[in-house]
Amino acid sequence: MKDHRKNPNGHYHFSGHDTTVLAKKYGTPLYVMSEDLIRERMDIIHEAFLKPYPKNKAAYASKAYLSMHMCRIVENKGFHLDVVSGGELYTAMQADFPVEKIIFHGNNKSIDEIVMAVSAGVGTIVADYEEEIDIIEEKAKELDKVVNVILRVVPEVEGKTHKHIMTGQKDSKFGLPIENKAMLRIIGKIHSSSALAFKGFHFHIGSNLYENEIYRRAIERVMHLIKLIKEHFSIDTEELNVGGGFGIVYDDENQRKPISFYVDAIMDEIQQQCRAHALKIPSVIIEPGRWIVGEAGITIYEIGAIKEIPGVRKYISVNGGIADNIRPALYNAKYDAVIANKNDQEKIATFSVAGKCCESGDILIHDLKAPEVERGDLLVVKSTGAYNESMASNYNRLPRPAVVFLKGNASKLMAKRETYESILQRERLAELS
Repeated sequence: MKDHRKNPNGHYHFSGHDTTVLAKKYGTPLYVMSEDLIRERMDIIHEAFLKPYPKNKAAYASKAYLSMHMCRIVENKGFHLDVVSGGELYTAMQADFPVEKIIFHGNNKSIDEIVMAVSAGVGTIVADYEEEIDIIEEKAKELDKVVNVILRVVPEVEGKTHKHIMTGQKDSKFGLPIENKAMLRIIGKIHSSSALAFKGFHFHIGSNLYENEIYRRAIERVMHLIKLIKEHFSIDTEELNVGGGFGIVYDDENQRKPISFYVDAIMDEIQQQCRAHALKIPSVIIEPGRWIVGEAGITIYEIGAIKEIPGVRKYISVNGGIADNIRPALYNAKYDAVIANKNDQEKIATFSVAGKCCESGDILIHDLKAPEVERGDLLVVKSTGAYNESMASNYNRLPRPAVVFLKGNASKLMAKRETYESILQRERLAELS
């Protein structure tokens, strides 16, 4: 990739920056995000999906990575924002993100979160189950608001991905089953409410997918439902939100597909189905998160302990691990990495990269090909922009890393490194009796 290149001193560069210089300036472990790459990905979505279809919308899936600065980038690029909790909504509001462009998801929104969203005037609430619709209606009436509602449905298709990030199968904690009688009752309830406005349907079929046929199958099932709604209520479905889940490059096993690979298939299937059923083409919404920020982020670590088990394995341990990247332990996520200060040296050794947490499963990478290493060398793990900082914890009381954004030749600290003192700020001591 053009942003990952060597320079005469043999160091690893990311988005035009020497990663060893970043480590020296900001310390390690360090999350590094390239604003230039993020904006580049958003521009690609504009060209492939929004420009050809002016009614369409792209919403950034904030669960991948969210900060107030990221909200500003999303707004600047004209995207909507997908949030799934009160915390994500609050972050967006603190960044002055336009609330009418927020889509609020979640399979178990609290009543407080619903009140927060309705009070703020959030653009759309995605209802996940029938009782939630009643709660939204009740709170909307109390607050004298009209709420736009989209129903999350389960298309009952399974993507080729890890079972922990499959979401479109029949047995899922997310969404309403596509069952005609129940769905007609629910739509009728929304349609007759003075406080609710039915806008359409949403589905999500999984994360990090490298196929597009599954989107076609899900759309076919949902379009039959849209046809049924048209026949019974004489209303057009205004919006169809097909979620995200577009795969990226983590290692050599899978290569990232262009966004057109997904959206061209999605739009082709929707247009075909609408022609076949004499339906109005809805505004189509996609919700990419990982595809925008995943490859736009790296994590820099310092190597500490080096341990060889003769005839078995050689471990190199870094000053982070499961607390700043839980994905390998959670669902066997794969990553690639380089030795930042030895990027021009031959890869003659094989290591397993271990984290420092007290878990045998704290292994970031198995069997990494690399030069011989020593304590103090720097390891850069690629494609950590999505679901790393956002899933970070203080396990073993490790402070969460700092976050640095790169733009052009500049680097800027956008989230401070936690300290031992800041970890204790939530706690209180009580006298022992």
